[in-house]
Amino acid sequence: MKTKFTLAAITMAIFSSSESMAQTNQSEKEQKFMPEIHGTIRGKYEYQTEEGEGRFEVRNARISITGKVVPMVSYKAEIDLSDEGKIKMLDAYTRITPVDRLNFTIGQFRVPFTIDAHRSPHQQYFANRSFIAKQVGNVRDVGATLGYKFQGECPVVLEAGLFNGSGLTDQKDYWTKSVNFSAKAQLFLPKGFNVTLSTQKIKPSDHAVMMYDGGVYWHAKGWHVEAEYLFKHYGGNAFNDVHSFDSFINYDIAVKNKKSMVKKVSPLIRYDMMTDHSDGSSYDDNGKLTITDYKRHRLTGGMTISLATPFVSDIRINYEKYFYRDGAIAKPSEKDKFVIEFMTRF
Repeated sequence: MKTKFTLAAITMAIFSSSESMAQTNQSEKEQKFMPEIHGTIRGKYEYQTEEGEGRFEVRNARISITGKVVPMVSYKAEIDLSDEGKIKMLDAYTRITPVDRLNFTIGQFRVPFTIDAHRSPHQQYFANRSFIAKQVGNVRDVGATLGYKFQGECPVVLEAGLFNGSGLTDQKDYWTKSVNFSAKAQLFLPKGFNVTLSTQKIKPSDHAVMMYDGGVYWHAKGWHVEAEYLFKHYGGNAFNDVHSFDSFINYDIAVKNKKSMVKKVSPLIRYDMMTDHSDGSSYDDNGKLTITDYKRHRLTGGMTISLATPFVSDIRINYEKYFYRDGAIAKPSEKDKFVIEFMTRF
């Protein structure tokens, strides 16, 4: 009887242990494929010194869902509930990774082009984007890309894709015989250096536009030093070539007091410029492309106060000084101003 009882107890223990392990494995598997929800909220106050006018604004209220359905298939859906007061669907794509370091992405997303334009709002160093990121090289579209990463002492990331050229809101009845493309190469050098080269073709209206961008940065020892140049050429000489440049320096000063609510303070300064620019779709009465952004230079200085780990909870304090060419017309929000922005990422 004792032997039978012992065997029964051992058998029950084995089954119980197996069931527990199965439940644990199932739980780990479910947790691995659980969607992740992230968000970015940017609220700010701006004061224009020449006009003596100020305003509060919710610049972004983004919500994104990312995850995997199987190890080789991931997804992302992102919507901005307040992109300068408008609701916009931003990212909606599926990414397939058939083998390590190779991926295929299809849907809508920011095209692989430039350094600064590719940063998400929580990754920006300044409260307001550079001219390259906002006016000259800012493109989101619907299409597909192929990416590959070469490993080694100097990793190389390559991305290239084809796109509609329809933007995000004109997809249903959009058909075209021409295809837009974009390609980007990133070279990661030792000691924090990076070189990025990219090119892009778009056709906002009747004329094709080619863009070429080159940039470098150094990120190490608390420093981030970056410079980027973009050249834009309009087909048929429909508009003068556009030149745009962006450069900045940021230095992180860690707060050693562990009890302090401030984790680091980062003074930073930026210089950027652009020549007269057309968005490629605005025409005058004579059928010629018009200037949508006038030539200007800008100096931006200030500091970022980080209340948590970098790019999670920041207070950005900036002053922007504009220098316009003679005859230029400044847009209402493109004038000398103080900006204080509170950015929260969750």
